Amino acid sequence: MAGFNFTPEQHALVGAAVSEAEKNTDGEIVTIVTEQSDAYHDVALHYAVAAMLLLVAGAALWPWILEAKLEWLQGGWGAAGLNLHQLLFLLLLGEAAIFLIVRYALAWTPLRMLATPSATKARRVQRRAMQFFKSSAEKRTVGRVGILLYVSIAEHRAEIIADEAIHSKVAPERWGEAMAALVGKLKRGDPAGGMADAVGQMAAILKEHFPKTDADVNELPDRLIEL
Repeated sequence: MAGFNFTPEQHALVGAAVSEAEKNTDGEIVTIVTEQSDAYHDVALHYAVAAMLLLVAGAALWPWILEAKLEWLQGGWGAAGLNLHQLLFLLLLGEAAIFLIVRYALAWTPLRMLATPSATKARRVQRRAMQFFKSSAEKRTVGRVGILLYVSIAEHRAEIIADEAIHSKVAPERWGEAMAALVGKLKRGDPAGGMADAVGQMAAILKEHFPKTDADVNELPDRLIEL
């Protein structure tokens, strides 16, 4: 998604939602949006290696194809002189060619993203979200009440990760409505609106368990962080 960015108005919308949410709770909400959580270059490499192995398997199952190809390269006159060294060399060339074809085809990001399994995307997004949570929200508030809303646009995935005090009182499934609000607008091409709605849903849950107290101070940034 080249050229991805949020407009100032979108930043303001999400930031205002966070500020409004924190008026009623001691919870501290951090919002992060990124174009993509991983480049998935290793996925392209795995496909290229798999293609090489399939070529070898095909040669083992149907060796006559390899022999016919070599005979064709020899002008149809060398069948009697075929030997193992020639066949292996031809197989090596085929492996190199198919590796390069698959590897460079998958250098095109849209195709690589399409080829990446959903489970792999989910794991990478979750791992990246956890990394950002540890650096931006975990144990960064006095009451351990930080919570991260993380959105990865290219993968169409999001994560909500809460600090220990919130996690101890709120079951993970409670964030389902917030995720539904987010995904609904993400699908309609309105990620900022979805994040703002999700923050509102999160705020209702946080208010239930961590209502605003006089001692509360704003410890984490309200602004949307775009990476």
